[in-house]
Amino acid sequence: MSKTTASDPAPSPAEDQDLGAAGSQLSTAPKEDLPNLPALGVIGWARWFWRQLTSMRVALLLLLLLSLGAIPGSLIPQSGVDETKVADFRKSHETLGDIYDKLGLFHVYGSVWFSAIYILLFISLIGCIVPRTWQFVGQLRGRPPGAPKRLNRLPAHTTWRTTAEPEQVHQAALALLKKRRFRAHLAGDAVAAEKGYVRELGNLVFHIALIVMLVAFAWGQLYKSEGNKLVVEGQGFSNTLTQYDDFKSGNLFTSDDLVPFSFNLKKFTGTYERTGPNKGTPRVYKADLTYSAGPYGKDENTTVQVNHPLEIGDSKVYLVSHGYAPVITVRDAQGKVVYDDAVPLLPLDANVTSSGVVKVLDGYRNAQGKKEQLGFNAFFVPTFGGHASGTMLSQFPALDSPVLALSAYHGDLGADSGIPQSVYQMDKTNMKEFKDSKGKLFKRLLRPGDSMTLPNGAGSVTFGKTVKEWAGFQVVQEPGGGWALTGAVAAIGGLAASLFIQRRRVWVRAVRGADGVTVVEMAGLGRSESAKVPEELGDLAGILYDQAPGAPDPDDPADSPDTDQEPGTETPVPAEGAEQ
Repeated sequence: MSKTTASDPAPSPAEDQDLGAAGSQLSTAPKEDLPNLPALGVIGWARWFWRQLTSMRVALLLLLLLSLGAIPGSLIPQSGVDETKVADFRKSHETLGDIYDKLGLFHVYGSVWFSAIYILLFISLIGCIVPRTWQFVGQLRGRPPGAPKRLNRLPAHTTWRTTAEPEQVHQAALALLKKRRFRAHLAGDAVAAEKGYVRELGNLVFHIALIVMLVAFAWGQLYKSEGNKLVVEGQGFSNTLTQYDDFKSGNLFTSDDLVPFSFNLKKFTGTYERTGPNKGTPRVYKADLTYSAGPYGKDENTTVQVNHPLEIGDSKVYLVSHGYAPVITVRDAQGKVVYDDAVPLLPLDANVTSSGVVKVLDGYRNAQGKKEQLGFNAFFVPTFGGHASGTMLSQFPALDSPVLALSAYHGDLGADSGIPQSVYQMDKTNMKEFKDSKGKLFKRLLRPGDSMTLPNGAGSVTFGKTVKEWAGFQVVQEPGGGWALTGAVAAIGGLAASLFIQRRRVWVRAVRGADGVTVVEMAGLGRSESAKVPEELGDLAGILYDQAPGAPDPDDPADSPDTDQEPGTETPVPAEGAEQ
């Protein structure tokens, strides 16, 4: 079997054109013709700009800019995520805060410059994909191009002589190539075959998947909603705007987009590591719920745990926080109950040391029968270390030794002023302290079941024997998440196909030589230099050689009638079968 060597003469221009046609359309990348600069006008410049925008290098540049633009959104506090951190940053860095504000770095994903990059990338990808898709469809409907005149000019080639007829070689080559999943047909005196279309399909799938991800991301940002709700055991929640403690949404979101559902918190369970270096670390956080989907849905039981949300339609209900809600009963001077409820307190540390306020707004009358409002600062520790510990901090997050500290005030809480107030803070502007016998602020430490009597017969406060627990839920509604996941998976699959699958062509020519013996030529061509094409060609040539074995060389002494030909003198096909 003969091989091409470096001493082969240089190809003529006609042969170069022939080889170019053989290797054409191995890719769907658009040809970038230089514009006719002297004739550029408004239309010419518009075409030039469009070609630049839809080129692959610009698409990659925009994708890089989009990735770089997302970095500030991860490092700098965002107004749509945590307004408190943004306010703290501005307070600590006044000059830098003003610069960030002007550059839109506190709301990166809604800024003008980020949106511009996003939209340009979207347009660029569409401009790249549409023509390549039509070109790829045209290639699928067409046939592999015919063989060039000189196959020995291709990077991988081999040839041998055989006694088989050219038609037999063609049929054997067609059957072999089709068995190896090549698209093959007879074109003139050669069989033309092609394989690896999945490479270009993967390339197109990757870019289409990027568009799907961009659309899903934009859709999710415009129509998303996110709200938080604190629910005490025994209480419930209905998915309406008025029920949320705080709520934020996308620009196109409306209240009608909320998924209708409701749930009740039956019980919260939290267990903690008791010993070892991880003492106090939560082991189990779970909330047992009864929920119903839709206005007339049937009640169902479920358990929500950390990272295992309740999914109802497009909404997901996450368990995000936990705390305690002591049950407090307040009586007025006549012994009438004016307040009896569980008061949720906010944790201050990992051991759930908590604080908050108790506000008695209506129904209270003092010893003189005058209407007033009561306020109590509350400080709660689930595990009290005792007076010997010298600190009012919890020693463990479970309810091992709960203690409630209360300090009392009376007067006007300002709840009727029309100014919104936090349920966890108390406005003391118009409030007066209850004084103890020493003239100091009246305060007491209470254990479950204990009561304290307010000075001057103003009433009493009882710390109930039951300490309820509360759970904080985050309700997230972000449409397009499924599409984004599908796009990401498709993008990975398409990228893998475009990287690891090589598109290549194989030609098999069989013609009768001047001495009447059939000459077989095989050659392969890939989109890029790769060892796979020569190896595959060698494998195919070896199989085809077995079906069309080699004939003796004309000047071989074994051809002489006076010499007996011994078995095995035919030129064998090398193991590689081709040379690059």
